[in-house]
Amino acid sequence: MTFKPKTASMVFYVSDIRRTEAFYNETIGLGLERMEGAEPFWLMGKLAGGLELVYFEMPAKRGESPAIVFNVDEGGIDDIVAELAAKGVTIVTPVSEAPGGWSADFLDPDGFGLGLWQPEDKPRSLKS
Repeated sequence: MTFKPKTASMVFYVSDIRRTEAFYNETIGLGLERMEGAEPFWLMGKLAGGLELVYFEMPAKRGESPAIVFNVDEGGIDDIVAELAAKGVTIVTPVSEAPGGWSADFLDPDGFGLGLWQPEDKPRSLKS
């Protein structure tokens, strides 16, 4: 496969985004930034090692959060999902719109959810 993840995000689904913002910013000083594109807003912060922490307000079941999401920095999310499916990987959510870009979800061999996210300014396919 041509995709080799270089960066990733840990995505958390939280019940109260404002409470989460206050805790991580005021209590532990993480410095999360408010982002637009989800209601009411979502939060993102980067750790020194490059890992992004992302928080969305939405219901979640145990085992769904946190989720590891691999960033597709060069584009080609449609190609990557097609390659994964061809290798027998279970695709849970096909490529669909996400805040600021495109996303897809799939399962590892033990059933753990993984995801891909690509910025909207990159091409969905790199094949000619």
